[in-house]
Amino acid sequence: MNVLGKMIKKVRIERQLTQEELGKLIGVQKAQISKIENSTNSATIDTIVKVMDALKAEISFIVKLT
Repeated sequence: MNVLGKMIKKVRIERQLTQEELGKLIGVQKAQISKIENSTNSATIDTIVKVMDALKAEISFIVKLT
C-alpha cells in the first residue's frame, strides 16, 4: 500500500466512514475506494481530489528538482 492510499484510509476511518459511504459521497463504487486505498495508480488526480474534499482533508504536493 502506498503512502497516499494509507493516508486516505486512515482519514476515512477517523471520519468514521465505510468505503461504501465514501464512495457514495464522491459517486464511485466501494471497489474503487478499495483500489484507491491499496494502489492510487488506479485513480485519477480528479478522483483523489474528490476523495480529499469528501474527507474534508487538504492535499498538497511539493516537487523538488535536483
